[in-house]
Amino acid sequence: MTFLEVKEQANALFSHAEFLVHIKNNDEYKKALSLMDELIEEYDLYKPLIEILSNSIEEWENSAEEFTAFNLQIKQMDSGVAVLRTLMNQYGLKTNDFKEEIGGKSMVSMILHGSRMLSRNHIQALSTRFHISPSIFFEHV
Repeated sequence: MTFLEVKEQANALFSHAEFLVHIKNNDEYKKALSLMDELIEEYDLYKPLIEILSNSIEEWENSAEEFTAFNLQIKQMDSGVAVLRTLMNQYGLKTNDFKEEIGGKSMVSMILHGSRMLSRNHIQALSTRFHISPSIFFEHV
């Protein structure tokens, strides 16, 4: 494939789905999330497109006014608690939904309010359940 062909195909794709590289509004954000849900089902096949789309989604979530308060709250939290809160938000989970990974509702509440810390076992169980790296629970400077 020549560079000209690559450029032509890219122009055709991005003229129909500009949100792949730059989300401009909430409707495009919703489209991006819906497409990501579909692409994730066949991750290996769509990995390059997933990487492009995830950058676009991340940029929107970091800059959109609707996420300002949430991003500020997350920035001020312990990174492990921030990840736990983010998972709860993304999956619509409550404190009593982590019996297998953390324990009862009261233990989860104590972790969320800072009176207890996530243990190594908690982090491993959460990482397994949500298919994420344990390193995400630790602050990256």
